[in-house]
Amino acid sequence: MNIGEIAKRAGVSRSTVSYALSGKRPVSEETREKIQRVIKELGYRPNASARALANGRTSTIGLVFPPAGDHYTGMQLDFIGSVVEAAAAYDYDVLLSPSGVDSDRSFQRLLGERRVDGAILMEIRLQDDRVDHLVAENFPAVCIGRTSQPDGAWWVGLDHTALAAACVHHLADLGHRRIAFVNRPEQLLRAGYESAHRGLDGFTKAAAERGLTVRAYNCGDDATSGEACLERILHDDPATTALVTLNEAALGGLYRGLAHAGRHVPRDFSVTGVVAGRWAETVTPQLTAADVPAPQMGRLAVELLVERLDHPEAPPRHHLLAPPISLRASTGPAGSGSSTDAHGTLDAARST
Repeated sequence: MNIGEIAKRAGVSRSTVSYALSGKRPVSEETREKIQRVIKELGYRPNASARALANGRTSTIGLVFPPAGDHYTGMQLDFIGSVVEAAAAYDYDVLLSPSGVDSDRSFQRLLGERRVDGAILMEIRLQDDRVDHLVAENFPAVCIGRTSQPDGAWWVGLDHTALAAACVHHLADLGHRRIAFVNRPEQLLRAGYESAHRGLDGFTKAAAERGLTVRAYNCGDDATSGEACLERILHDDPATTALVTLNEAALGGLYRGLAHAGRHVPRDFSVTGVVAGRWAETVTPQLTAADVPAPQMGRLAVELLVERLDHPEAPPRHHLLAPPISLRASTGPAGSGSSTDAHGTLDAARST
């Protein structure tokens, strides 16, 4: 079924049907209704490519989201799902591009062939050539994360500096004096991943402010690496009583390492960090954490991109989120054998 058949049955020209579908030129209400009745009777669905040629829009957004390692973590999959769900609410499809750098062929095809109307970028680096390229091309895009110079850009970010600091202050308030920091893998830190750098910065500054003895570790994104990292922590400083982590994929291994070492959580050792809420609740005891609001961030990114597409001249906007720490059951006073109340929150703003 095509436009020609619709035009024939509606008794109008092909161009009139095209104008009625694209809205490029005015069509009388009577004619439009006649065309819509025929379309409904025939069950016609316009070809996506033809529609894109007619109105210059693909109704598709690109999600530029490389896996940080050799697989997507649970938190990354949460973000992908949240973007797809939010885009569907605006009647947009999502094309996933696992592009890590500007020179990737996937990234170049996405832009050069105009397969999408706009893009959402993830796994942002402090110096990110993909962002620079999109700005230079004036290609509509929104970042989930922020570069070292985010002014003038459209983005949604998590304040890793404030959140890591809030975790440190929470542990210090409980009397912990020797704390470890479990970061993302070393290659991501070297590559300039902003969450790894800003989280480390917040941890280091808050620890210095409270006069704590601390060590920072890079850890692979898997449970086996988490267990090995915990062994290193206790080997380097057996007096360590708590840790802060940004690495949710290693969380199960960290807990397993503590169990193998005979450290009970939270009686002997407290654990906290920046982790998506549903993952914090999968470990036992449940993790006291600054819950990463993946669904909210995905929704906000899509809303900003749709706004940018609909209003190309609108000034840049952004959202910087700092969710409170959700108090669960994995932290307790140092050496007291009792845990914190498993209900309530601590505001990350305390650390800023």
